[in-house]
Order: sequence, then structure tokens, then C-alpha cells
Amino acid sequence: MRLYRLGSVSWQDSQLLYHALPRLGREGVILCCPATTYVCIGYFQDVGQEVDVEFCRQQGIPVFRREVGGGATYLDGEQLFFQLIIHRDNPLVPAGKLAFYRKFLQAPIESYRALGIPAEYRPVNDIVANQRKVSGCGAAQIGDYYVLVGNLIVDFNYEMMARVLKVPDEKFRDKVYKTIYENLSTIKREIEPVPPIEELWSLMAEKFVEMLGPMEVQTTVDEEWRAKTDELATQFLTDEWLYQKRRPGAGREVTIRAGVQVKRKMHKAPGGLIRATTEVQDGVFAAVSLSGDFFFYPEEKLAALEAALVGVPETEAEAAIARFYKEHGIESPGVTPADFGRVLA
Repeated sequence: MRLYRLGSVSWQDSQLLYHALPRLGREGVILCCPATTYVCIGYFQDVGQEVDVEFCRQQGIPVFRREVGGGATYLDGEQLFFQLIIHRDNPLVPAGKLAFYRKFLQAPIESYRALGIPAEYRPVNDIVANQRKVSGCGAAQIGDYYVLVGNLIVDFNYEMMARVLKVPDEKFRDKVYKTIYENLSTIKREIEPVPPIEELWSLMAEKFVEMLGPMEVQTTVDEEWRAKTDELATQFLTDEWLYQKRRPGAGREVTIRAGVQVKRKMHKAPGGLIRATTEVQDGVFAAVSLSGDFFFYPEEKLAALEAALVGVPETEAEAAIARFYKEHGIESPGVTPADFGRVLA
């Protein structure tokens, strides 16, 4: 396994590099930060519901859909990314997603603690200090590899985070800003003075080595890695990728005709927000779409779950989902079949 200490990279590379590495059959830890700002949405999210795309376009802020679950966030060079790519059969990998988070988030937790910030793990995938979140983390499976991504947040633009999100009105946006500020902290807010960036990179590298063992350090992107990253850009930087699974908003019910309704609902489970858009004919699902900032493994099975629910009576949704979980070995930390059943009821 290698430690890729890359420092500042293009905003595209800050996402595409970790998407490319497992596709090359490599393990590693990438340490990098974006040279310019952008907005990043979770794999299962609907960009039109989550992000004010027109505002971002006017401001020249790119929007990217990652292959990792979770929510939309505003990213810039004040956030130092860690990206772990590890084969699922590596003996270091524990069984279960919660154990995976708990074990491998220990490196950034220890980095914060070394700075005098009392960080600790909070399920499902948060690092908190003094009751406030201090790192945005997520995981995914790409091929035979598990990917864990997160950051040390040196500073954060709370105003811009609240501005790039899609909200119904400015009063709601003010509430979003206040809530983010009260519940998300940074190194700059927690300690003074903030260490130089190179010291923070070295600290994080040290903690990953302590956890994973000695690693060869690489500071550049080699030709094979660059070629794969550029290849992925032709897919991941397109509108087709960004706008996939686009769905209307939640919280309405429209009767098309007697016995036929289109319903939109949402439910906040411990593991994230779930949105459902359904077409129901005489009490039976004719179409189901699920989105949100939850985590769901294997990721590609969400579409299969949607398909499996077609033809199922609304009253039997939870039981059908529970069977699907059992048959396909689904893991969705903090989200249960009952949670999906609630948003479909």
C-alpha cells in the first residue's frame, strides 16, 4: 500500500483520483485538497433537489456527483482530504460497515486529538468534538475495494454552504446557516494558532502509518493513474452523470385519476434523509424512486430494490424490503427496512 501525499490538486482530481485507484487494482491513502472551490453531492442524491444549480453556474462553482453516499457539501482548499482505498479481502478490514468506519476513522480522530481537539467517533460516520461535527466522512464500494473519504476542516465558509443549497425561501436558508454554524466546527474555531498546513499533512500521514503500517510515499500522479483519471473524467464530468435519477421534490400527493396517485414523501432516519417518489395504482406500486443522503451497500442494488417494489401493495412495502435485504445482503448503516417502509407508506 502506498501513501499518496499530493497536496493541492485540481478540484476534479480531488475526486477523480480516488475513483480511479480501485479501478486500477491499487490500495492506498491519498492526502490532497482542491485548488479551487466546488460543490459535491452524494451518489444517491438528486442535484436539482439539493443544490441551487443556477446560482452555482452564475458563480462559476462546479458541481460533482461522487460514487459515495452522504449529502451535498461545499468544498475548498481549507479542507484537507483523506481518501483510503483498501481491498475488501485485506485482513485489516473488519466485518460490517460500522466496524469499518470505527476502525479507519481512528487516524483522523487521532490527528485531531494530537492538535488538542477532543475528537471522537459517533455512529454512523461522524467525527465530533465538543458536540460539533469536525469532519465530513463517507464510504463506498468500488469493485472489490472499499473507499473511505473524509477531511480535516481547517476553516469553513458557512455562508457559501448555506447559499449553494436548494431551499424554499430565504428564511429557511437563514435557519440552515444557523444550524450549520452551531453544529459544524473547524480547527480554526477549536484552537489557536492553527498549525501550518504542511504540519497538518505530516500529522495525518503519521496517523495513517501508525494504523496501517509502513507505506511507500508517492508525491506525484503516475502515467497509468493519470490515464485512468482522465478516462473517468469523460463520464463523471458530464451532465448525464450529474443529473441522473433526477426526481421532483418530496411532500406532495397528486391524484392523476381515481385509484392512481403520484406521491412524494421524505423521512429522516438516523442514517440519513430518505426521499421517495411513487406511482400507486389501486394501492399497488407501479413505480418507485428512492434518493437521499443515506448509505446503501452494494450501491447498485438500490435500483434493484426500486424494481423489486413494483407490483407490491403499499401495505406490504416494509416486509418486501426486509426480504430484499436478506436475499441480497444489504447494509445501510442507520437506515432499516422500517425506515424505507415509513417513507413508502
